[in-house]
Amino acid sequence: MDEQAHRPVMLAEVLQHLAPRPGMRVVDCTVGSGGHAQAICERLAPGGELIGIDADSEAIARASAALAGKSAILVQGNFRDVAAILDKLDRPVADGFLYDLGVSSEQLRPAEGRGFSFRSAAPMDMRFDTRVGKPAAALVAELPEQELARLLWELGQERWAKSIARAIVRERARAPILSAARFAEIVAQAIPPRARSKRIHPATRSMMVLRIAVNDELAAVAQSLPQAISRTTSGGRIVAISYHSLEDRLVKTAFRDAARICRCPPFLPQCRCEGRPRARILTPKPLTPSAAEVVANPRARSAKLRAAERIAES
Repeated sequence: MDEQAHRPVMLAEVLQHLAPRPGMRVVDCTVGSGGHAQAICERLAPGGELIGIDADSEAIARASAALAGKSAILVQGNFRDVAAILDKLDRPVADGFLYDLGVSSEQLRPAEGRGFSFRSAAPMDMRFDTRVGKPAAALVAELPEQELARLLWELGQERWAKSIARAIVRERARAPILSAARFAEIVAQAIPPRARSKRIHPATRSMMVLRIAVNDELAAVAQSLPQAISRTTSGGRIVAISYHSLEDRLVKTAFRDAARICRCPPFLPQCRCEGRPRARILTPKPLTPSAAEVVANPRARSAKLRAAERIAES
């Protein structure tokens, strides 16, 4: 079985908590190859509409093919700009928002040309949108050793961050580190054999850190979720699937803040905002995939799903 074949993660749970119905408008902020979007579109008909956003032009092309004939609008863009994208489409609000964070199965294929996979001999780019920012190879070439170690620890909790950073600096002085395969080899050699995981490649964390840093993913999540909450109609749902503890923390914080009654600064002795909660948390604890799904789709193993429902502020 091809572990990297595209399968939408936690599809049943997404549909249950997003609750798409005929006539609704749903925004898939990470449309990818359209796996979730196809199932959502089926439930929006008749009269509904899906707006799919993705920074990756190749993902937009795949989604366009998957959603052909369905009521869907696809936009290449970063979900950090979701409010501006909706305004440009003259659709200021929606009845649901979905985020499936992280990297897609297609991007992880070794033959993919941007070096997301540690088995890839392609130039190490890792940008979702190649029009924006610097490729990963540039970060590896330019960042000081201390900064590399900091990123590896803060974004990946990599125990061997200092050793890996030291090895990267040493090896790049000998020859440029251009491919993901070469980078992964350097990282693996920097980790003592006894400490190398037998379950995952020893460079997995470091590759993930590079991707997150190159795409500024955590900032995008932190900026986008409050926009989505503010643009959700009363009774609408926001569903987010994360694969990284820092992403999950951002989702949890955004939902918790929206569910707070008082939004005054913590230093005030009493409430002055007379605020009302804007959302109701539907998942006090994150949902995780079933054991059967993890067997069928190993990419789902670290997934956590959280959901919230928009409520009126009256």
